[in-house]
Amino acid sequence: MPTDAIVLLKDEHKQIRKSFRDFEKAGDAAYAAKGRIVDRIIEQLTVHTYLENEIMYPQVRDLLPDLEDDVLESYEEHHVADVLVLELSGMKPQDERFTAKTTVLIENVEHHMAEEEQEWFPKVREGLGRKQLQDLGAQMEAARTKAPRRPSQPGAVKKVVKAVTG
Repeated sequence: MPTDAIVLLKDEHKQIRKSFRDFEKAGDAAYAAKGRIVDRIIEQLTVHTYLENEIMYPQVRDLLPDLEDDVLESYEEHHVADVLVLELSGMKPQDERFTAKTTVLIENVEHHMAEEEQEWFPKVREGLGRKQLQDLGAQMEAARTKAPRRPSQPGAVKKVVKAVTG
């Protein structure tokens, strides 16, 4: 039985939050550890936003037109995170603003995930049937293999910009 799309996304949120906690625990002088953790965060967020932007959001937007404003806000929140991820991917952990930029990324993504889990996911679960959520989950699992892992990969950030700007 395929995993329900919301369950899949919540599981990814848990993994992302764990990486955020790992970063916060790494300490100020642990440059190598922070660099590895941020690389993991970049990959997790790049894959996660790809799955949401390419599968979840467009289909929810089509199936539940009343949630269009929520979807558009989510695209914008992803855009902000994508810009920060792109900038972080070109930085070294020793750079003056590396920790500050990562902290801002964490704060923005935490806000986005909380909003999805508390407000958006319940609306989507109510509006879509179990079968539709399982179909979306199966599509996301299939798309995971082709999802970009780094923002510098062709289309990772450009697709988000195109989706937002039309």
